[in-house]
Amino acid sequence: MGINLENNPLLRIFANVMIRKLILFCSILLAVPAYSQPRFVPDTEINKTGEVLFQKPHTVVFGFTNKGTKPLHIKKVVPSCGCTKATYTRGNIAPGERGEITVEYDAGILGTFSKYVEVYTNAGREPEFLTFQGRVVTELSDYATGFPIDLGNVRMSTNYIEFDNVRKGEVVYTDLKVVNTERTAYSPELMHLPPYIRAEYLPANIPGGKTGVVRLILDSNQLPSLGLSQTSVYLARYSGDKIGDSNEIVLSAVLLPAEDSVTSAGRKPRLKLSSDEVILQKSSKKMKAEVMVINEGDAPLTIHNLQLFNHAVGVSLSDRVLQPGKSAKMKITVKKDLLARFKSRPRILLVSDDAENPVKIINITIKEMD
Repeated sequence: MGINLENNPLLRIFANVMIRKLILFCSILLAVPAYSQPRFVPDTEINKTGEVLFQKPHTVVFGFTNKGTKPLHIKKVVPSCGCTKATYTRGNIAPGERGEITVEYDAGILGTFSKYVEVYTNAGREPEFLTFQGRVVTELSDYATGFPIDLGNVRMSTNYIEFDNVRKGEVVYTDLKVVNTERTAYSPELMHLPPYIRAEYLPANIPGGKTGVVRLILDSNQLPSLGLSQTSVYLARYSGDKIGDSNEIVLSAVLLPAEDSVTSAGRKPRLKLSSDEVILQKSSKKMKAEVMVINEGDAPLTIHNLQLFNHAVGVSLSDRVLQPGKSAKMKITVKKDLLARFKSRPRILLVSDDAENPVKIINITIKEMD
């Protein structure tokens, strides 16, 4: 005689509970084999070795742990090329124990490299891949410090160049340092040079692993006007290279009148700032500050222009013509989310008719909150 569950609610509930427990128990049993086996877990899958010397064998050690519940052993390790040799921990590695795979690279070719080894274990049919990357050079250099801007085959010392306070008539220069990180010679070239800048390349061909200089020479007579001129040039990484954000170098030049054009005769305005340095805490989305612009002369002062080096900065001035002894309030805003989009430093340039100091610069420093 069978049991009728439809007429017995309690039995029906009990049966449902038991079925759920049985399903849960079966799922646990099915999951057990996934954990009752060895498990190869490397400390890292990619080792960035940095610089290595040419033809000096370089060793990389990959540590690993058996995070399974059964002994692990390595069947074989297969390098990606004949330039690499590998040795490894032999025998069984108990659960929780560690082992090592040591890889030796012969560093026989100058330039960047990316090599790997395939690790076959009893933890599965498919191999694990361990990769090591770096650059072979003839001379070791602290590229990251001296040449922080990485363009791939070449690195440079900066991507923002300032020609501050250049007098009309002057010819001045600054040096951009570059290093060739590849095996073959590199010929630097600046693209989109403005009329007031010319470049010299010292040397014209930089051997692999060596440094050179791109000299930027500014002719102030070619600058369009007093105050700020700003443009972008681009360092070609190879012949036929295109322009883009990655190889952009921002140039700024601040032009002052010629020395002999400044006279002291007669009444004249004199510009003074309450501060030429603004320090802001990097907190809200829009940071704010105020600077007072004061005329300490005995003639009216005219502010001809307010120019921005970085377009994350906004500025407004309550009055552009100041009578002797009068002042105007300059309101400064900095949008935090825009700062990283522009390479140039956040600064403000004032151009006025103060003959002795026609150009003033306000530097803005953004500090992290304590």
